[in-house]
Amino acid sequence: MEQQTTLKGACIIGQSGGPTAVINASAYGAIRAALDAEAITKVYGAEHGIKGVLNDRLYVMDEEDPAELELLRNTPSSELGSCRYKMKDPDKDDTDYKRILEIFKKYDVRYFFYNGGNDSMDTCNKISKYCQKVGYACRVMGIPKTIDNDLFGTDHCPGFGSAAKYIATSCMEVSKDSTVYDTPQITVVEIMGRHAGWLAGSAGLATHFGAGPDLIYLPELDFSMEQFYADVEQVYARKNKVLIAVSEGIHYADGRFVSEAEVSATDGFGHAQLGGLAVRLADALKARLGGVKVRGIELSLLQRCGAHLASGTDLAEAELAGRAAVEAAVAGQTDRMVAFRRVTEDGQYRCEVELLPLADVANYEKKVPLEWINAAGNGMAQGFIDYALPLIQGQPERPTVASLPRYAKLKKVLAK
Repeated sequence: MEQQTTLKGACIIGQSGGPTAVINASAYGAIRAALDAEAITKVYGAEHGIKGVLNDRLYVMDEEDPAELELLRNTPSSELGSCRYKMKDPDKDDTDYKRILEIFKKYDVRYFFYNGGNDSMDTCNKISKYCQKVGYACRVMGIPKTIDNDLFGTDHCPGFGSAAKYIATSCMEVSKDSTVYDTPQITVVEIMGRHAGWLAGSAGLATHFGAGPDLIYLPELDFSMEQFYADVEQVYARKNKVLIAVSEGIHYADGRFVSEAEVSATDGFGHAQLGGLAVRLADALKARLGGVKVRGIELSLLQRCGAHLASGTDLAEAELAGRAAVEAAVAGQTDRMVAFRRVTEDGQYRCEVELLPLADVANYEKKVPLEWINAAGNGMAQGFIDYALPLIQGQPERPTVASLPRYAKLKKVLAK
């Protein structure tokens, strides 16, 4: 749906879902573009995503120091605050939607930008459709974000390149550390990824450059413990050492997660909270091989916001996504998500922006193509390397104080 008339009013920018090393760069791109847009009369940041709208907790971004706003580029995690909040079907319960509309009217909000992953695009889509249903003119745009890289319709997502670079670098370092002694050793590294193996696959970049996992397992393929044992024993017999990367979401053929913590808790969207997989597999290998030193390592939260290893490409594209969302909305677009299209010319990578209908991307997951996994199902093929390598390029310049990172210090003045 396009609206060609000029629409004047305030905007709200919110962040949702898991934080990343570059999500604040998207926020900066959107905030800066909104502050510069004549059609946007006031720029608000929602405290903890959509919850900030529901709770009437909005930051006045117009009152922030421009230099501090610019430092958002260098600041990891979600500076406005994030949330995991499932919006109900408005046809069954429109309580939240009525409240959102009340807040929109209170602050004359005519633009809403939401920065997040699959579930966030669902939230965006529902709000957009509700505004259209009740006849309230508000342009709604989704800004992609997820280290999981599983958003449908876009070549890749802001946040993935930096996480991939962190994972590849960390696996290279672990590879060097785990081979220093002349004694046998097996190391299992657990990497995030519930249903899609993009992050675990990134460990293959380390292997490609000569210091990475011998074996990599993704949730795109069913996991067999017996085949796992056979794979490990084959490498162990040859090298006396094995480095293994596993996605937290690997599962058996019947769909059960291998992780022993699969039913320990769920997040706000009902997704299983996974963890403990590396330790479980390490214990299983100890029992199987006996006497061998086996260590389980979980990268956990470290891989999400490792801004010190951020990709320059990822950082620039994250900012581009935020800016493009605002510019498209002001130009008349609504009900869209900013997406990336990959262009390769003369062997050089280039990223272009396109806009996709929110309904086409909400709640769909993009998996690693099976042809990018090796024939044995325990490593990455060249296609994945060629895909991921351009996304991790570049070293951002980051301001420091006493050799430590200088992050943004926002005033976070609440709207009244």
